[in-house]
Amino acid sequence: MLNRTDRPVPMPGEADVKYLDGDFRVVRRAPSCAAPVTGVPIPLEELRYWSVDLQEAYATPEAVLQRAASGYAGKP
Repeated sequence: MLNRTDRPVPMPGEADVKYLDGDFRVVRRAPSCAAPVTGVPIPLEELRYWSVDLQEAYATPEAVLQRAASGYAGKP
């Protein structure tokens, strides 16, 4: 089980990205990053949506809403 601050290890061929407020930093370069909600790889040049708290990326605004509906309420 992962702690809130633990990030899953990226699969081979996926970028390792640190998501920040309003920006992100690529730790390990690759063409795309993982989108855990949809399972769709996101090309880094198209990355627009992410969660700093969960340290995960989203392919679309709808995926953000889907994650929110799954019970994540944000910072306490």
